[in-house]
Amino acid sequence: MQRHSTFEDVQALITGTLFISLGLALFKSLGLMTGGTVGLALLAHYATGEPFGPMFFLINLPFYVLAWQRMGRHFTLKTMAAVGLLTLLTENLRLGLHLQAIEPVFSSVAGGLLVGTGFIILFRHRASVGGLNVLVLWCQERFGWRAGVVQLLIDASILLAASPWLSWRQLALSLLAAGAMNFALAVNHKPGRYTAF
Repeated sequence: MQRHSTFEDVQALITGTLFISLGLALFKSLGLMTGGTVGLALLAHYATGEPFGPMFFLINLPFYVLAWQRMGRHFTLKTMAAVGLLTLLTENLRLGLHLQAIEPVFSSVAGGLLVGTGFIILFRHRASVGGLNVLVLWCQERFGWRAGVVQLLIDASILLAASPWLSWRQLALSLLAAGAMNFALAVNHKPGRYTAF
């Protein structure tokens, strides 16, 4: 197995979190939800009105213990860097991106694929955006469960929990986005398919 260089890891953290933040910008512009820790932070944002970035950062704090114990020091440090980057990007992306005309179905699918691709980039460099992604990756490494399937089950639960704050249309588009995101994960991130560390 080839080891990733520091440069490769840094570009993966930047690229992966940028893809995820672009997908989230599409979601937020339509009031959509997603799953995982990102979804929990969006749920908290919609329910309380507090900014997404700080909520996302705080929700991730308890998961670093699991990451350190189960995935190791390097994974945990890279994940902390990815969470910090994503927090900064989501709060400041509006400075360089102004969405004006958004077609909902396209945006939900494109947003889901962007987030899923960002996850894959991070996963392949032994990082994540924290929280439930750590749990999903641990389940894949420990039990051989496919990351996309486990993530889909968790995401569906979070989407259902968000239903009081979403219209039926937003819920349907959120499910479509989650399907696109998890399709990208299930097809492109299989145990043993990509070996690098």
